[in-house]
Amino acid sequence: MPNQPAPKPSFVQDPHLQQTIQNYEAGLKALHERKFDKAKALFEKVLAGPSKELTDRATVNLSICNQNLNRAGTSFKSPEEHYDYAISLSNSGDYEASRSHLEKLQKQYPTADYVWYGLAALDSLQGRAVEAMKNLEQAIRLNGANRIQARNDADFQGLFDDPRFTELLYPESGDDSPESRYGGRSSGKLIS
Repeated sequence: MPNQPAPKPSFVQDPHLQQTIQNYEAGLKALHERKFDKAKALFEKVLAGPSKELTDRATVNLSICNQNLNRAGTSFKSPEEHYDYAISLSNSGDYEASRSHLEKLQKQYPTADYVWYGLAALDSLQGRAVEAMKNLEQAIRLNGANRIQARNDADFQGLFDDPRFTELLYPESGDDSPESRYGGRSSGKLIS
């Protein structure tokens, strides 16, 4: 039997390449989850890897990350526009980024009932019942119409069976005055 040279390690057995592939795959996953900071860091690691093909692909994906990060850092024309952006993040499943934007809005506009409502909905979606009810209570305090809106909002579905939630949305008759229901003041007179 002739002496044969030992087989070279295959391309995929190279531990450095395997790590590069793992970083690339994790970067793609983060990109699809819209976690652009995380994806960017992973794609930057791929650039130092041994595969030109992966480096080229990582460069393209890195560009996508940078574009989205720059877009996310843009200023908003109004608090409502900023709120809409935060809710769109929540709707796409990026709860962390949505919370970050909503909390920023909450600090800047503490009397904006819709911000408290948005935080309540986000808390509910994340299974944070106590926080959801605290934020919803504040939203109702600022604007009683939020009580009625929350009754039919699917974002609060996880709280529908909670008695505390029911008490908040359907208070005793003495507490369900026009002021609390509609957020305005009532003269007690019926308008005909």
